[in-house]
Amino acid sequence: MEFIRGAHNITSRHHGCVASVGNYDGLHPGHRQVIQSLARKGRELDLPVTIVSFEPHPLEFFVPHAAPPRLMTVREKLEGLSKLDVDRFLCLTFDHRLANTEPEAFVEELLIEKLGVRHIFVGDDFRFGRNRRGDFEMLRKLGRVFNMEVVRTDSFMVGDERVSSTRIRECLATGNLIHAKRLLGEHYSLSGRIVRGDGNGKKWGFATANVQFKIQKPALQGIFVVEADVNGGMWLPGVASLGTRPTVDGSMYVLEVHLLDFDDDIYGRRMRVRFLQKLRDEVRFNSVETMCEQIQQDILRTREYFRNEQSQRVS
Repeated sequence: MEFIRGAHNITSRHHGCVASVGNYDGLHPGHRQVIQSLARKGRELDLPVTIVSFEPHPLEFFVPHAAPPRLMTVREKLEGLSKLDVDRFLCLTFDHRLANTEPEAFVEELLIEKLGVRHIFVGDDFRFGRNRRGDFEMLRKLGRVFNMEVVRTDSFMVGDERVSSTRIRECLATGNLIHAKRLLGEHYSLSGRIVRGDGNGKKWGFATANVQFKIQKPALQGIFVVEADVNGGMWLPGVASLGTRPTVDGSMYVLEVHLLDFDDDIYGRRMRVRFLQKLRDEVRFNSVETMCEQIQQDILRTREYFRNEQSQRVS
C-alpha cells in the first residue's frame, strides 16, 4: 500500500481510482465492510482503491478542547489499512486552506482533477467543504456532472446496534471493554515506542515499560489487565496504568505497563498493548506507600485474571 502524505504529493500516476473519504478512526467492522465493497468495485473497474482521510481530525482543528478522543494514530491507521484491500492511503493536511475550500472545488479539484475518482463511497452523514456546506446530496449531484458514481455506505450492525467510532469511544470511556471488543471485532489496543521514564516503578518494586503513544487525549483511562506484544513476538500478560499519575503530580497522559515475570531490556522497541479488563479508575493516593500497596493488589488481581483464563481454555 502506498502512503500519500498531503495533496501536494499527488501525481499524475495517482489519477484514476475508486475511493472513500472519511476519518476511519478505529478501522472497525463498518469501515472494513466499506473497504471490501470498494475493493469489489475496484476489481470490476480495474482501478486501485484509495482511502482519503484527514490529519488532524477536523474537530481537532476547529475545537481542539471539545474534539473526541482518538482511537488510533496515523501510524496505526496506516498499519491497519495496509492489511486490507487498499492500494493507496491519502492523508490530507486539515488546515485553514482546506477548511475554507468550497465543497464544489473540493470535488472538482481534488476528487476529479487530481485523483480521477470514478466511484466513491461515503456515509450518509458525510459533510465537507467550507462551513460543512457539502453533503451527500450535493456530492451525488456533482457526481452526475463529472461522471463519478456516488454510493451511500450502509450501517454495519452488531445485533440491533449500529457500529460507529463514537459508540466505541463511549464503551471505552466507561470501561466496558467487552462491548468495545464486540463492536471493534477485536480488543482495543494502543502502540508506541518504549522510552525511559523516571525509574520510580523499578525503585518501588515493579518495573514498568513506558510506552510513548502519540494521542493527546486517550479514549480510556485507568488501571487495566493487558497483554503486550513487543516487535511482533508473543503476547505477554501484564497490568497497565493509563492516566496522568496524580499521586506524583503528573499532568501528561502516560501509559505504563508492568509485564508479569519479565525483566528483559526492551528500551527503544515498539510495544502494542491490548486492553482486556478494567480494574479500577486512577486516583490520587495520600502517599506513595498507599499507592504501592494498591498496585500490588492490582498485580494480584491481574494474575488471577490470567489464571482463570488459562483454566477456561484447558476446560
